[in-house]
Amino acid sequence: MFQKGDLIVYGNMGVCRVEAVEAPAGLPGAGEKKLYYKLDPVYETGTVYIPVDAKVFMRPILTHAQAEALIGRIPEIEENPCGGKDQQMLAEHYRSLMRTHDCDDLVQLIKTIYGKNRERTAQGKKPARTEAEYMKRAEELLHGELAAALGITPEQVPGYIAAEVAQAGCGAET
Repeated sequence: MFQKGDLIVYGNMGVCRVEAVEAPAGLPGAGEKKLYYKLDPVYETGTVYIPVDAKVFMRPILTHAQAEALIGRIPEIEENPCGGKDQQMLAEHYRSLMRTHDCDDLVQLIKTIYGKNRERTAQGKKPARTEAEYMKRAEELLHGELAAALGITPEQVPGYIAAEVAQAGCGAET
């Protein structure tokens, strides 16, 4: 069970702070004895109440050391292109990578789309809208978690990654 003050990844919402673990009064459908997490998204506005026993994905954010290790692995994480050209199949492939809620998979998705966009640009084409949407969301989730783990802002994450990877002597695409 998470505690007040914990930073967690909640579904596809990203990083949230546990503001309370309580049986909220007046919440429609909430039993008086049923415990809920009161979550405040760190990089968005609003409040979410979720039963502590909900089947929705929740996990602690990466530690600082885990975030540094992930950044160190970025050059080795391979692209994972989808074999088909069908937009529905492509979208499902991207969704399957995002559903894991795993940062390595988010890096893989970003690198895959980055590579695909690079190919399209070389052919004189614009990046496809599907890729743009998934890449934006994957970057938001990844950068949000890395920012929280490293104590920086999400906007600082790309530069931080680039500097760390350059210092290690490799190129980065996140």
